Amino acid sequence: MFAGLAYAGGGNRCYWQGGFYETVAPRLALKPGRVVGASAGAFAMLYTALGLGPVIREQVFAACRGSRSETDWSGFRRGGRLFPVGDKYRSLMAQMLTAERLAQLQRQADFRIAISRPPRFWPLPLAAALGIGAYQLEKRLRRPVHPTAGRRLGFAAELIALRECASPDEAVAALMASAAVPPFMPAGLVGQRAALDGGLYDSAPAWALSELEQAGEPTLVLLTRPFSAVPAIPNRTYARPSRTIPVSQFSIRDWEGMRFAYELGVSDGEAFLRSHDR
Repeated sequence: MFAGLAYAGGGNRCYWQGGFYETVAPRLALKPGRVVGASAGAFAMLYTALGLGPVIREQVFAACRGSRSETDWSGFRRGGRLFPVGDKYRSLMAQMLTAERLAQLQRQADFRIAISRPPRFWPLPLAAALGIGAYQLEKRLRRPVHPTAGRRLGFAAELIALRECASPDEAVAALMASAAVPPFMPAGLVGQRAALDGGLYDSAPAWALSELEQAGEPTLVLLTRPFSAVPAIPNRTYARPSRTIPVSQFSIRDWEGMRFAYELGVSDGEAFLRSHDR
């Protein structure tokens, strides 16, 4: 039914997308030819396409159960990272993305991972601080579905085609870069150049599907916030949570919040199907 599918970022809120997709995809025989994701939405687009949602959630539950704190001060003093969420995220993706699964995804559809390139000649710490700060400010003041602060600062969007990734390590590096929000998530390196969270250019990368929409093909965009209104774009459908998801983006302990996001996705998926049937 939908030729293109986009996954917005949102950290732990992206478990909503997993519940929604698992509910809607079988009924609609959802097999888009092009799929794009930003930040944690890029991870969600791959594990849902592989049908690994239950496995991923079980692994996350086990990790949350074993996490005592959101920070690791003792590890930080030894030269490690203060926020362990980045290492846990990388480990989770590395376990999922075997060579066989990467090959399966490369045959299945044209998956694209959205990253943001900081302005050239800007020191990376400055680019990250300004980009993330501007994004957060715009989100709080205007709450746009498609933020523009990053592109006004000079951030450029880039899509990493999964079909061009030669190994799982290369694909994981692109996924990590797409979710790079220092200091919580480490800065990325793709093609020997710095890369930051794909959401700094646009947290809902529907722009990558505009070619399909202009050709008259329908697309579906999965958001992670309950926006009161969405843009009216020909051939584009937005799906969004019916209520605010009460979970921190980078939490490694709040399994209940993550489960709420997933279960709300299931409920909202059922409502979407009822609306579609009508």
